[in-house]
Amino acid sequence: MKDSRGYYYHPFPQNKAVRMYVREAGGDFEFRMWSRDDDKLWQEHGWVPYSAILQAQEMYTGKGFDPRRAYDLDLARCLIEEMRQDRSK
Repeated sequence: MKDSRGYYYHPFPQNKAVRMYVREAGGDFEFRMWSRDDDKLWQEHGWVPYSAILQAQEMYTGKGFDPRRAYDLDLARCLIEEMRQDRSK
């Protein structure tokens, strides 16, 4: 999906108020979360490279926020491919 901020997916499908935006930068995928219910989230948290997400996954203890669920590399790849196709039109 796409809007004025860019390409995104819903990291928590049951909650359409949260979006995860993706982009490609320097050969890495980057993610940035937005929430309709939290105006500050977009402003206070910048783009996060996937390499940093992998580090967070290693530290995940099974409690709280699960980075494996929110940051989906396969979906990011699909969205980046969609973006490339849109640009080539």
